[in-house]
Amino acid sequence: MVDYLDIIRIILISFIITLILGPVIIPLLKRHKIGQNVRDDGPETHLVKSGTPTMGGIIMLIALLLTTITSGMLNKDMYILLISTFGFGMIGFIDDYLKVANERSLGLKPYQKLIGQIILAVVLAIYQSNTSMLGTKVIVPFLSNRYLDLGILYVPFIAFVVVGTVNSVNLTDGLDGLASGVTLIVLSFFGLIALNWGMDSISIFSAALTGACLGFLIYNAYPAKVFMGDTGSMALGGAVAAIAILLNLPLMIPIAGGIYFIEALSVIIQVSSYKLTGKRVFLMSPLHHHFEQKGWEETRVVVVFWSITVILCLIGVASLN
Repeated sequence: MVDYLDIIRIILISFIITLILGPVIIPLLKRHKIGQNVRDDGPETHLVKSGTPTMGGIIMLIALLLTTITSGMLNKDMYILLISTFGFGMIGFIDDYLKVANERSLGLKPYQKLIGQIILAVVLAIYQSNTSMLGTKVIVPFLSNRYLDLGILYVPFIAFVVVGTVNSVNLTDGLDGLASGVTLIVLSFFGLIALNWGMDSISIFSAALTGACLGFLIYNAYPAKVFMGDTGSMALGGAVAAIAILLNLPLMIPIAGGIYFIEALSVIIQVSSYKLTGKRVFLMSPLHHHFEQKGWEETRVVVVFWSITVILCLIGVASLN
């Protein structure tokens, strides 16, 4: 039975591995000129970041793998968590590689990424519906009768949630330390739920990735020495989605992961408004860029978004009591 000391130990192991890997992998990325190509239509203040090493998500993924495989907690749930994380991470890796190889800010075509994401999402949905004691039921926060049976809609609904979460985390990764910090908090939230519910493999996995995110923040906080790239952001999205689904809590993602939700929503609103009316609702999207255009310093936006995530996770805890 996993306890709090085990969780602390796993976090520390993953954290230390990440700290050790940083000075090894970041110079390798620089040596091979794997640098960020900053979009011309982004904030002008971000142009100085062009050339900063990217694909740093590799650091977190290696730390996660080493920590989990030595944890003694390898089972079907752990394997599906790793498949989801590394599967989405691989899509992001290919996307990052094409950007670097072609020296432009666009990698895989949207439909190519979407096909891969849907396949992984459906695999995750089928696995959970066949192995969970709740079958096709999901827990509904805030309700006393907490279960909603989705029936035949379960697989398409879960696929939608997974793909949406992965791309929302990807959109959130636009400021130094934003996605890694927000995800660290969200992972801690889900990990504590898993621990309290006796779901040991999920709590160990969450702790391992929490430690990796914490270690990565040392190099990713402003001013970032390395970016996680799509390799990292899509892997983190796949991990958060998989954890929530194995806990039967996909409806918790818009609550605890509210920052992901509003970042994606801001893009949808901006694009829809511009196409329908020719006018923009925000100065720039995703939402974090809007606040930058309003004159907020990058670090202020990040800290505010972190703080909001802490509050949202506390609301998430209350919704399950």
